[in-house]
Amino acid sequence: MLEVRKELKRFAKAVEKKAKRKAPKGDGKLKASIQHELEVHKNSFSLSFYMVDYGTYIDEGVRGAGGVRKTTSKYNKSNNKGKMWKIKAKDSRFAFSNKQPPAKALKKWSHSKGLNEFAVAKAVFHQGIEGTHFFSDSFESEFVKLADEVVEAYGLDIDEFLEQTLNN
Repeated sequence: MLEVRKELKRFAKAVEKKAKRKAPKGDGKLKASIQHELEVHKNSFSLSFYMVDYGTYIDEGVRGAGGVRKTTSKYNKSNNKGKMWKIKAKDSRFAFSNKQPPAKALKKWSHSKGLNEFAVAKAVFHQGIEGTHFFSDSFESEFVKLADEVVEAYGLDIDEFLEQTLNN
């Protein structure tokens, strides 16, 4: 099973590399946290990918709570009062329901963009966060190639096994 193991290792490294390249910049913690673990057992393999907890939310997005706008923005010329919030990530399994994200968590980013962190927290709660798919796209693009390569690697392992068995 040496060839299959090599192929799974190549697959895992390729997914990890692509995901790190596509990960949102931020402070670099998400990118640095992306890693994999390949375990080889007697009759099976186990491959796991890891990243900081919030990486899954960034990848898949979070559905907003929606609702009606109560006020209008002094920066926006059109009057949005009474209009519905545009909801992002409608198909996400994650959603804001009754608690908005803490403004403290958004402070650094908000200030770097010249925005008020409380207004950003409210907008994120109502609209949600659109998914970046940095990990899922990386995984899927490599996974399509995996089946053929594992079959070929398995064939090489069988050939080697038969050769060793017949020579002994």
